Amino acid sequence: MSNANDKTKQERYEYGMEVLSRIDGEVGQRVVESLADISPELGHQVAAWAFGDMYARPELAPRDRQLVTLGILTGLGGCEPQLEVHINASLNVGLTPTEITEALLHSAVYCGIPKALNATLVAKKVFAERGLLPVPATNR
Repeated sequence: MSNANDKTKQERYEYGMEVLSRIDGEVGQRVVESLADISPELGHQVAAWAFGDMYARPELAPRDRQLVTLGILTGLGGCEPQLEVHINASLNVGLTPTEITEALLHSAVYCGIPKALNATLVAKKVFAERGLLPVPATNR
């Protein structure tokens, strides 16, 4: 991968959109497009920087990046629309519904039950939309 400084602004955007499409599918593209009339530069940065420069780094696998993202968005709270996108992305990169719900359960320890509950309800919505319910529960 070449240095981000070696690419033009347009090349960075196009590469970022390619990565975004692989991970988020059409949903990611719709997010960027939704910003075109209000903040096209934010849309550019989502594609070029967040996905082209950061997400594409080879040091973490996409599934690991998604686990980190799920934990952070859960911890922040109030990010349910972004959680919906990234739960779908997590499924797209090979995480299972059980792994996702386990990550959200684990986040309750560090960021609280209300935030983990909100995130889990978003996951439930995504799983239902993708025909992945019920997720088997494990009791120990």
